[in-house]
This record gives sequence, structure tokens and C-alpha cells, in this order.
Amino acid sequence: MTSYTVIIVVITSLISFIAFNNIKLMDTLIFWPPAVSMRHQYWRFITCGLIHADFMHLLFNMFTLYFFGKGLENLYMGELGLKQYYFLILYFLALIFSNIPTYLKRKDDYNYRSLGASGAVSAIVFAVILIRPWDKLYVYGIPMPSLLYAILFLAFSIYMSKRGGDNVNHDAHIWGAVFGIIFTVAVDHESLRNFINALGHPDF
Repeated sequence: MTSYTVIIVVITSLISFIAFNNIKLMDTLIFWPPAVSMRHQYWRFITCGLIHADFMHLLFNMFTLYFFGKGLENLYMGELGLKQYYFLILYFLALIFSNIPTYLKRKDDYNYRSLGASGAVSAIVFAVILIRPWDKLYVYGIPMPSLLYAILFLAFSIYMSKRGGDNVNHDAHIWGAVFGIIFTVAVDHESLRNFINALGHPDF
């Protein structure tokens, strides 16, 4: 069975590596809100997820996507009984959705640029967390239930979004996570009920 996660990781890595040394390509693909509002270059909502600022940025996103993406694909085709292509729908809609708040806030800001797949990756991560809230994660070597990680991640992202000044699009992280939850509830109507039931039965 073909893994959409692997395909996305490979394509994103190749394009990112090329763009590291190709300023013109980087400028064409990057999320630049005025190019959308003034020039109607709507493709930037998606193509910004194909490029990254540097190797570490790319490595972190693709490493996270690989493990959570493979897990979500298996859940779709296993216990949820969903078609595998739902994964692609989630990923690319999350890229768009996670950048809309930034677009509305920055559409007239000619100095603003944003890039990376973080919004879509957040959607994948939070979809898995909604389905498996008590699975163990290791964050910097510290074990914790995925639900606790989700709470800490959102709290940190909201704080950093309000503080600003670090050149990271924390809004994309937040809204990507929100979209991952919304999408999962929409395609699997039992997921929210199962999540609520799981809260009363910690398994860590």
C-alpha cells in the first residue's frame, strides 16, 4: 500500500533542498500575503508548505510528519474504516486553513513572509491525539500522554503568538491543530464521543 505520508515527505524534502539555493523558487512559493490579495496568487497557501527556512526546520517537520502521518494513515485504514485519501484532503486543506488567519492579519504587510509545513503537520498531530489521547510521547526525552503535550503545545503557541518577535508563524500551528480536530470529528462522527469517554479512563 502506497503511503501518502512518505510521498509528501519526499516531495517536500526535494523541493525544500532545491529552494535552499534558489532564491527565485523560494520567492515564488513562499507565503506572501500581498501577493495573494493584490496578485491573486492563491497557490501560495499550499506551496509555502513545500519549502522551509533551513535544514533543521525541514528535518523537524518531516520527522514529525513521518511518524504521526504513518500512524494516522494506519488508523484511517484500520479501526476508523476511512479511505486513505482522506489523509491527503486533511493535509492540504490544513495548509490552506492554517494560513487564512495570517493572511487576514497580514494581507497588506509587504515585509511579511511565511514558509513551512507546520500548519499541516499540526493538523496531523492533533488528529492522532484526538483519536489516541493517552498514547505516550517523548518530548525532549520526557514521557507524557499525548493529551498533555497537546495542551502544552497550544498554550505555548498562543503565548508566543501574542508575544511575537521570533519570526515563527505560531498562528499557523494553532489553526492547523484546530483544523485537525475539526476534520477528524467531521469524517469520524464517533471520534469526539470516544475522546470524551477516553478522558474518564486514563491509560498511560
